[in-house]
Amino acid sequence: MAEQLQIEKVGHRGDGIALSGGEAVYVPYTLSGEIVIAEAVPGQPAQRRLVSVEQASLERIPAFCSYFGACGGCAIQHWQPGAYLSWKRALVVDTLAQAGLSCPVDAVVDAHGEGRRRVVIHARRGADDTLRVGFATPASHALVDIAECPILEPRLKGAFAAARALAQVLEPVRKPLDIHITATDTGLDVDIRGSGPLSTPMTSALSDLASRYGLARLTRHGELVVMHRPPTLPMGQATVTLPPGSFLQATALGEETLAALVSEQSKKAKHIADLFCGIGPFALRLAAHSRVTALDSDAGAIAALKNAVANTRGLKPIDAQARDLFRRPLAAPEMRGFDAIVFDPPRQGAQAQAKQIAASRVPLVIAVSCNVATFARDARILIDGGYRMTKVTPVDQFRHSAHIELVARFER
Repeated sequence: MAEQLQIEKVGHRGDGIALSGGEAVYVPYTLSGEIVIAEAVPGQPAQRRLVSVEQASLERIPAFCSYFGACGGCAIQHWQPGAYLSWKRALVVDTLAQAGLSCPVDAVVDAHGEGRRRVVIHARRGADDTLRVGFATPASHALVDIAECPILEPRLKGAFAAARALAQVLEPVRKPLDIHITATDTGLDVDIRGSGPLSTPMTSALSDLASRYGLARLTRHGELVVMHRPPTLPMGQATVTLPPGSFLQATALGEETLAALVSEQSKKAKHIADLFCGIGPFALRLAAHSRVTALDSDAGAIAALKNAVANTRGLKPIDAQARDLFRRPLAAPEMRGFDAIVFDPPRQGAQAQAKQIAASRVPLVIAVSCNVATFARDARILIDGGYRMTKVTPVDQFRHSAHIELVARFER
């Protein structure tokens, strides 16, 4: 049954929040102050589906994507940019305040740049047994067919056509597919997941498609199907050949922005530990002025970093090591001799590692995070251990979503 609601504010997931029968309910694609008609969502008592906007906010703007609302990829395209960025900064400020953390928070740095450089395209059979290739609909596993996505960078043009062709070849396996595509300097790097083992004819057909669509490399669960050119990206002075399916910051400008903030705040350090270093987006830039010890659990990423170091002149030494920092965090005694520590963990944060840093005497710690909640938990550990949080800079490389990155500085 539909009801009229007044939106009180926009919540941390990007949904408008209203009161219905004295209880908070969430209405996607709405803004503070709006009066809307919404209806209940079966099985989700706190969720509502927007039917119409009866009184629009002055901050509402037209969405630029024809799939907006049908595709669950973007929560926010309908909000004026200035108000949207203020909301994103407030996500950081409010989360820190709720955790009892006080620190100056900079204005949000917009790092969307040319757009996302990596994308996961899904291929599934629908209830009507039709193959769909695209993104999930909001709060559902059902897919909406997508022909193109305007938030992707230009080098990903053709990604959906290639994904559809690959999915059609793999249609006989009748399994849900996740097709990971990354834009590189040498072409699209594609890793197919979910297909299971492939027959020789199917592998041959995929190889032919890779040639037809000019893919740099095609892998299945990281196993090579065909490579026409090594997929490479520049990082600082170096060029990195990407391991199959490796983690990469969402946008090129996002990586450059985060690395610049980290480098600027650590430029006086002579020896830096780069924890959760990945393929080296920070280490390879930090080595322009400092010796670096770089650690990550991904052996493939460490191998790629070592290869980049071996083929780059003018860098200070980088000691890259494979180590699971969740099971075996760098211990406080091992941190002697470091002038600074940089750590950029996955979304779950780095609680065990933060405890070891808090027990160390390293004078400077720079934390990078894509999850404000787990960052706040880890920051509290550092502060309780004697550090002072002096600066937080939010970075938005996930424009049109509720995700926000940040770089924070801690001093002993």
